[in-house]
Amino acid sequence: MVNWLTPSFATHGGSPGVATLGPAGTSSEVAAGIVWQSLEGDVPSIRNIALHRTYEDAAEAVLKQDVDYLVVANAYSGISEFYMDTRLSLAGVFVMDTPHYGIAQLPGESVPDRPVVATHPAPRPLVDELLPSHFTDREILQVTSTSTAAQSVRDGVTDLALTTVPAAEAHGLEFISRKRFIRMLWSVFTLNGEIFVVPDDTAEAGRITHAHT
Repeated sequence: MVNWLTPSFATHGGSPGVATLGPAGTSSEVAAGIVWQSLEGDVPSIRNIALHRTYEDAAEAVLKQDVDYLVVANAYSGISEFYMDTRLSLAGVFVMDTPHYGIAQLPGESVPDRPVVATHPAPRPLVDELLPSHFTDREILQVTSTSTAAQSVRDGVTDLALTTVPAAEAHGLEFISRKRFIRMLWSVFTLNGEIFVVPDDTAEAGRITHAHT
């Protein structure tokens, strides 16, 4: 499900790039692809989506004008920094269901009764919801993204990861829990004074008024 909550606004020409949280396999990467498709009408490639270690690094890419847009999940605890930064402007908002999340491990590996679970801070509550009941306890290791969580299992740093289906597949993990998506609000930022457009054929009724400063 994708639903834009802001009306159409115009691009400033060229072939815009979109920066967000990486590495490959994050929900943010999927969301950035939605923005790219809304702008350009084609499938994004690695040339169009710039993946960064943190959202802050992605914002710097916009400020340096390496890319035009920044996409941030509203569940991210530090998102207020981007709203308050006078160099940036909120360009658009949309609702998108994330890829499915679950608890994953390396196939064939034994997992202790008290495993170390890697997770990004935002979806951390899902660890307790999804962790199978036979585990007596768990230790949390916070990492920078759901894809990094999967990588930590692949590298032997943690026993389990709360991660997405794309990230688990990329790192060769298997799920040991049920899976669920998160209905998430996403914010799109650009340089203050620039304008961003969602084509009219993606518009839906009931959108909120957008004021651009």
